[in-house]
Amino acid sequence: MESHGSQAWLWSIPLLPLLGSAIAGALHFLTLRARKSQPQASGVASIAALVACVAMLAAFGCAIFGFNELRALGEHERALRSTAHHWISMGAENARLFDFQLGLLLDPLSSTMTLVVTGVGLLIHVYAAGYMKGDPGYAKFFAYLNLFVFAMLMLVLSSSLLGTFIGWEGVGLCSYLLIGFWYEKGWPAEAAQKAFVMNRVGDACFLIGSFLLIGLFGTDPTHGTLDMATIASTIARNTSELEGGVQLRVSLAALFLFGGCCGKSAQFPLFTWLPDAMAGPTPVSALIHAATMVTSGIYLVVRLNPLFASAPTVLTVIACVGAATALIGGSSALVQRDIKKVLAYSTVSQLGYMFLALGSGAFAAAVFHLVTHAFFKALLFLGAGSVIHGMHDEQDMHKMGGLKAHMPRTFVTFLCGAAALSGLPLMSGFFSKDEILAHTFATGGLHYALWAIGILTAALTAYYTWRMVALTFFGPERFDHHHVHPHESPALMTTPLAVLAVLSVLGGALGLPIVFHAPHLLAGWLEPVTAGGERILAAHHGEHELSHTLEWILLAAGSAIALTFAHLGFHAHKHGTRQDEFVAARRPALAAFLGDAWTIDSTYAKVIVFPLRLVAHVIAFVIDAFAIDGLVNGAGSTAREIGAVARKSASGSLATYALWMGAGAVVLSALWMWS
Repeated sequence: MESHGSQAWLWSIPLLPLLGSAIAGALHFLTLRARKSQPQASGVASIAALVACVAMLAAFGCAIFGFNELRALGEHERALRSTAHHWISMGAENARLFDFQLGLLLDPLSSTMTLVVTGVGLLIHVYAAGYMKGDPGYAKFFAYLNLFVFAMLMLVLSSSLLGTFIGWEGVGLCSYLLIGFWYEKGWPAEAAQKAFVMNRVGDACFLIGSFLLIGLFGTDPTHGTLDMATIASTIARNTSELEGGVQLRVSLAALFLFGGCCGKSAQFPLFTWLPDAMAGPTPVSALIHAATMVTSGIYLVVRLNPLFASAPTVLTVIACVGAATALIGGSSALVQRDIKKVLAYSTVSQLGYMFLALGSGAFAAAVFHLVTHAFFKALLFLGAGSVIHGMHDEQDMHKMGGLKAHMPRTFVTFLCGAAALSGLPLMSGFFSKDEILAHTFATGGLHYALWAIGILTAALTAYYTWRMVALTFFGPERFDHHHVHPHESPALMTTPLAVLAVLSVLGGALGLPIVFHAPHLLAGWLEPVTAGGERILAAHHGEHELSHTLEWILLAAGSAIALTFAHLGFHAHKHGTRQDEFVAARRPALAAFLGDAWTIDSTYAKVIVFPLRLVAHVIAFVIDAFAIDGLVNGAGSTAREIGAVARKSASGSLATYALWMGAGAVVLSALWMWS
């Protein structure tokens, strides 16, 4: 893939949100200084929200401009590179041992990601301007939100693994700041720490995988570089040479990089931080779960698709982990009462679908589901936030019911998101999910079992989605009418919902099935990026295609499953909480097992967290306090006591000094005679 000159303007895409973050941060300090004058402080804070939204709008405009620039280029020339800055280098200029550069690359994949991040991110910013109104940290919140978007844009635009890692760590830091934004409550701070620590495990894997790629082919251009385009193209060219030690390094690098993806994209066994991330404000949940952080792993695998295609065993591991995560997340969402927790486990499950697609070699299908998921999951999270806002911070669906009459705009838009998530026919989620399942089925072998898990998860998804709709918007009103007065959210919050609802309904047009005799727009757009990995897979495993008849059968089966289980989920809960109470009474062990996400998190607490805390307490209070401090303090106190005794001899009396001198002379004389 050729690049066209130096495009310095590319830096404006990530730097505009960074500038907005800096200004919003400065305005936050002004609000602190003006706290005694509340009207002035709130006015300054409102400016911070405006600045953050304008920065996002400008970045979105630059992303659209870049997309149009790429469209004007030939299909295999769609790549724009910024000026590259030498960061770390070693060796003479004409014989570098390694040379790490910091530059930006805009190609079909990064362009798609920037459009999603800035477009959906802009809608979330506008929504947040209404949702967070009146919060004491209003300006600080938008400073963090803009900083989050900057880090994500650096992640997807950086041309090297080193630059990507900067963004990778940046989104981790910002998630810590935003999840724990209301740290005064206590548990958000704990949730932020949990997310930060668990992501460090994945980040360590990312670094190890990156180091294994340095000098992979010796004298080849990949020697001493972490440029992802160079690595991908070189592996694609040298597939036949991957044997012995080189093949082992490729497989290990792919496996460790996938370990990094498990941390950021919340896959088994590192997914437990994501449901706890609900401790942050709802716009944060939408930004993390839909447009930014959790999509990082999918982006990385697609970016390095020739590397992963050259490690078929790792691809199988990815598919199995994705299927397992989808099932765990989908089944855990069945019994949750917190509306945001349902959506959180749903995100875990949908990310599992994306990794199932990657493990099946369906790279474009994974990105397709990433895009549609960004639309409908952002819509659902923001819709849930609108419900919570109108219910005075109530999140328990058992204390809702009948809200469609009180929140008509939220209700209609939420239905659109629910239809897309559950995969109802012709919705965006229907097309992207069906494509993943079709590719999995076509791969054959072990993937038949993974396809069955995907089908089961699709049924669970339809059920818990419409259970959520029924408990929230239908049935008797179960809230306290004396203290809770449901109301519709302001237009500043519902307008983004309307835009996302349209995208959730129509987004499937980006990737219509072949049997519809329409072009797959997104797959065609991404073809220059995914072609390398697809050629490697075709060479090793042959082409996997379904007949039109079989594909129609799979489409019909998917439609029937979605409609059937959506119907069951809705009608079982439209009259209230009796079904949940029945399950809890008849199957308490199962309900507890699913409510605790298969007890994985509690097992970590027992097997890892508790022993580590015990060891830390032993080190702190036994080894450190008694052994180390006791030894050091004992030596000090002994010296102090000797000094106190010796100080008494310094009385200032000449007679005493003469006596001590005489005694010393006698002792020395005795020792001399003895020797």
